[in-house]
Amino acid sequence: MNDSPKPAPTGPFVRIKDLSGGNGDEPVEEIRGFLTAADAATFARRYVRDSIERCRAPGMDAEAVLAAWFAFGEDAEALDLDGEHWTSAAEIRNFAAKPARGRTERDWRALDPRKHMTEDEDEGEGE
Repeated sequence: MNDSPKPAPTGPFVRIKDLSGGNGDEPVEEIRGFLTAADAATFARRYVRDSIERCRAPGMDAEAVLAAWFAFGEDAEALDLDGEHWTSAAEIRNFAAKPARGRTERDWRALDPRKHMTEDEDEGEGE
């Protein structure tokens, strides 16, 4: 385990939280490297949408989907040093009530800045 201090975030970043409680209130991971706050917010939104859909089973109503997500899902929030901020709170009920219409709504991987990192740059991310 690396006990060295984490570098201060520079620019927009996303915090991922495991809702199952394994990490308490601490983020599981911080993802940096977004060019804009809008990119970070879109990534976080899609990440949460994908997590909701992975918790959805056929025949579940919105409340059951939410219960499953709060028990087993992952939440994300996008933050920027300039005060830009996106959280799932405003949209999570709508996500639970209406299944995603297509892959794009869930495709956070297309926006993931880590896919452009070398192995050396990726070391230490999320620790």
